[in-house]
Amino acid sequence: MTPTRSSLPDISITQLQYLVAVQENSTWAAAADALGVSQSALSQGLAELQRRLGIHLFIWNGRRRVPNSSTEELTEHARRILSLTSDLSSWSDRIRAGSAGKLRVGMIDAAAVDHFGDTLRTFREARPNLDLHVTVGPSSQLLEGLSNGNLDLSICISPQNSQFSTVPLLKEDLYVYAPPGARPSSTKEWGPWVTFPTGSLTRALIGEALRSLGSPFSVVAESNQPEVLSEMVLIGMGWTVLPQIQAERPPASLSPAQKKPLLSRHLVAATRDSNLTNPAVSELVTELLRTVA
Repeated sequence: MTPTRSSLPDISITQLQYLVAVQENSTWAAAADALGVSQSALSQGLAELQRRLGIHLFIWNGRRRVPNSSTEELTEHARRILSLTSDLSSWSDRIRAGSAGKLRVGMIDAAAVDHFGDTLRTFREARPNLDLHVTVGPSSQLLEGLSNGNLDLSICISPQNSQFSTVPLLKEDLYVYAPPGARPSSTKEWGPWVTFPTGSLTRALIGEALRSLGSPFSVVAESNQPEVLSEMVLIGMGWTVLPQIQAERPPASLSPAQKKPLLSRHLVAATRDSNLTNPAVSELVTELLRTVA
């Protein structure tokens, strides 16, 4: 037979505060003043505490009520409970303020490395109690993680799917980069291409932009890593289209095949709905917007 657990007494935090106060003050009047309540309210609260516990906490010594032998032990329990309650209150305040709890963020590589790396670092440093986890991947993967609940926020290419709520962050220009020595006379001679894998939102934008110029989009190599695509261009594997900030930094240091960008893509902060219920999400989006302001 399973033993039954005794029910917990229905006592309140306020009653425990009353008990501690009368133990820490010389008189009940002083305790009431310290608590900001009337002596009557203090007396009623402690009487109710005694009733609910089923024990007497005070005895009369002349005209004064004094604690009995068991009251000090109960007061120590009360102090521990009040301390834990204070910790819980502080924790819930941090959760509401976005400085504690857990935040799962997905970012495309350009966002994590080139645009918002410093922002992420300072955001984490300012919130040591926040469990911030960052996943770097292509936009399609991040949006899937957002959709299935594995991510709270994704910094990615603006999705076509209306199920997501988005906050625009920045516009990023993408340029055409050719292998060394390539001198095409027209866009029809561009290529072949090294680019992002099938399913990439950026690849879809690139293909659409090239086809609009009459350039065949013949892909000979794929990689999610811009650094790999840049190196493939350098060794003559093919042409590519990349954000300027990624293609033209060392060690590849590519030069664009034309002065104007082929297209622009828009980076957004995407969430599952319009209600940013996790305060840390709102806090981080605010910091990202400050970065690009």
